[in-house]
Amino acid sequence: MSTLAAVLFDMDGTLVDTEVLWWRTTEEIADGLGHRLTDADAPEVVGRAVEDTAAHLVRTVGGGDPAGIAAALTDGFFRRVEAGAPLRPGARRLLAALEAEGVPFALVSASPRVVVDSVVGGSLAHVPFAFTVSADDTGRTKPHPDPYRAAAGRLGVAPGACVAVEDSPDGAASAEAAGCGLLVVPSLLPVPASPLRTFVRSLEDVTPALLRGCARPPV
Repeated sequence: MSTLAAVLFDMDGTLVDTEVLWWRTTEEIADGLGHRLTDADAPEVVGRAVEDTAAHLVRTVGGGDPAGIAAALTDGFFRRVEAGAPLRPGARRLLAALEAEGVPFALVSASPRVVVDSVVGGSLAHVPFAFTVSADDTGRTKPHPDPYRAAAGRLGVAPGACVAVEDSPDGAASAEAAGCGLLVVPSLLPVPASPLRTFVRSLEDVTPALLRGCARPPV
């Protein structure tokens, strides 16, 4: 029988509605480089780390300083997040339900630490996360498994006893590769199906009982 030791939430597009803010930031930087962002760019922008999106822009325009572009993306995104990042529907109710049942939960994000801290100090203020993991806290971020493995390690439990809640293809790939149970709530990009992925339309449809059903049985 599977056991739910903890829930590991993605941030952007899952708990808070920031994917649009990230897209607008990237659109602004791309415009400055002479590139008009389109849907074809979405797989390299939505749910990706800052450095990945910067590298994509450099490849697309045929040059530029990746570090400088990454810094501009981070600064622009931070300014937008500081102005306000609304919670996704159902997020507050689900977090409160997990707290009431004593299920620990943490935040596992591919955003830079400065952005994570801004959101946790703003839209997610007073939410009792066990801890937060940002892109700056592991050698590799999503889609690699490192962030979720690190989170499970900090909790002292097997990844399979944790359920990750994700909205993007890269985030889902990261959690699945780490060995976590996985609940997918798609936002801007479709997420491929797999036998290990449970899909719901909205966090409004999620309960602690549903999350328990997503945990992987012990090996």
